[in-house]
Amino acid sequence: MKDEKKQQFIHLDPEVYRVTQQCGTEPPFSGKYYHFDGDGTFVCVVCRHALFDSTTKYDSGSGWPAFYDVLAQGNVRQIEDHSHGMHRIEVRCNNCDAHLGHVFEDGPPPTGLRYCINSVAMDFEPRQ
Repeated sequence: MKDEKKQQFIHLDPEVYRVTQQCGTEPPFSGKYYHFDGDGTFVCVVCRHALFDSTTKYDSGSGWPAFYDVLAQGNVRQIEDHSHGMHRIEVRCNNCDAHLGHVFEDGPPPTGLRYCINSVAMDFEPRQ
């Protein structure tokens, strides 16, 4: 691991580290962005890479912030996840590889996707 990346992790809150670096999950209905409705951009808490626009956020009832699309193609990457005896698609920041959450194919139009993202994996930047 590069020294600069190692240094970056030293400054992460233990819960942020557990979720973003160890593929953890925050408890449902507990995240600061679950009922949040600000206008702006959600960014990766680790590297500040833009992830989701607030206009694509919706209430999925799942217990985690949900988005039906990414801000731009290539901002996140998807990988197969077979943990906990399930088959899911994990979502990671394409810039720093932080674990963000999972994506499911039960979302609303126009994409039919539900990006189910941990609040602790994101920060919010209000629209200027």
